[in-house]
Amino acid sequence: MSSRKEARRTALTLLYQWDLTRQPLASLYEGEIDPFAIALANKVVARADSLDERITEASNDWPADRLGVVERAALRMAIVELDEGDVPPEVAINEAVALAKRFASQEASKLVNGILGRVTQDSPNTL
Repeated sequence: MSSRKEARRTALTLLYQWDLTRQPLASLYEGEIDPFAIALANKVVARADSLDERITEASNDWPADRLGVVERAALRMAIVELDEGDVPPEVAINEAVALAKRFASQEASKLVNGILGRVTQDSPNTL
């Protein structure tokens, strides 16, 4: 079993592949995968359309499909974690920002941070 940070990285990779191919998640990996990573990825896939609507609303009507794949995946994962409330909101946001910074760019991490900030303001379940 990996750390949550590593599991989020694995989930991001799966979601990146899924977003580009729309293949079933189970076809995107072989062998064992961290249970947290696959659970998080499955939750994102199941709710992708509604998550994208929330991202679009929070990004001042900039459609989620115009964002980069990494940014979109990081945002989707963070919103799922924010909604579930299993981790502090700061952790979900910081992890998404770190993933965007590592796998996209500094500018992408700022975008993710800003959008998640607006998502948390708009949602009574967070912060």
